[in-house]
Amino acid sequence: MPALKCSAITCIYNKEELCSKGDILVTGDSANTPDQTSCGSFQERKGDSMTASCANGCGCETIQVDCEASKCMYNNDRKCSASQIGIAGPNASNSQQTMCGTFHCK
Repeated sequence: MPALKCSAITCIYNKEELCSKGDILVTGDSANTPDQTSCGSFQERKGDSMTASCANGCGCETIQVDCEASKCMYNNDRKCSASQIGIAGPNASNSQQTMCGTFHCK
C-alpha cells in the first residue's frame, strides 16, 4: 500500500494530511495529466463531520488506493503500485477540485 500525503484539508477524511477513510479511489480513466485525475473518495467537511469520520480510525500513513486512471504508470490492475502518493486540493469543495499529484502517463 502506498504512503499517502493529502493536502485536501477540506475533506472529511483528512486528518493532519493523512486519510482516515482506509482506502481511496483515484478517478480519471482517460487522464493524460494529473489535473485530469481526482480523488473520487473526497467528501467536503461540514461542521463537526471530521469528528464523526474518526470513528473509523484517524490518519493512516499507508492506504489502499484503487485507481481508474488506466494510463498511469503506477496503475497495476486498478491498484496503485507507487510507493507514495500525493493527493492535492487544499481548497476543494468537491472531488473534481482534487487531483493525484503522483500520476505519470505511461
